[in-house]
Amino acid sequence: MAYNTTQLQKSINETKLWFEEELSSLRTGRATPTLLDGVSLEVYGSRVKLNQVATILVEDARSLYVSPYDTEQIKLIEKAVTVADLGVSVGSDERGVRVSFPELTAERRQQLIKILKGKHEEARIALKQKRTEAISTLEKEQLSEDEVRDGKSDIQKIIDDGNKVLEDIADKKEKDLSS
Repeated sequence: MAYNTTQLQKSINETKLWFEEELSSLRTGRATPTLLDGVSLEVYGSRVKLNQVATILVEDARSLYVSPYDTEQIKLIEKAVTVADLGVSVGSDERGVRVSFPELTAERRQQLIKILKGKHEEARIALKQKRTEAISTLEKEQLSEDEVRDGKSDIQKIIDDGNKVLEDIADKKEKDLSS
C-alpha cells in the first residue's frame, strides 16, 4: 500500500495560493485593484474588506479610484487606505477616493525585492514543515521499509516540485519589480 499524497499536494497548493496573494500586494509599476486587497475598515459595527463596500477602478497606470456603495463611507475609506501605509497618496471628492501611487524609485524597488525574498522564504519554510508532517504521518502507518523509503522519496519529489513553482513565481515577480 503506497502513501496517499493527496493531502500533501492540497496543502502545497494552499501555500502557493497564499504566496501569490501575498505577492499581489507588492506593487510593480502598474496600479491594480489587488493592491488594496489588504485594506479593511470598520463599517456598521464590523470589520470588512474595502472591496466589499466599494468598487475599485483603475484610472490610469498609477492611480485607482475607489467608489463606495454608500457615499457616507468616503472619509472612512480614505482613513483606512492612509492607515494601511501602502506608500500612496490619498484624496477624496464627493463621489469617492482617488489613490495615487508614486513612481517607484530604485531604493523602493530594492525594498520590495527584499520583502519578496522574505515572503518566499516563509513559503519555503511552510513547505518544509509540510514535508516533516507528511513524513511523520508516513512513519506512523503500518508499512514495510521499502514502502516507507518510496513514500519519503515521493514526498520529497512533491516538495521539490512545489519549491520549483514558488521559485518561478518569485522570479517572475522580481523581474516585474526590477523593470
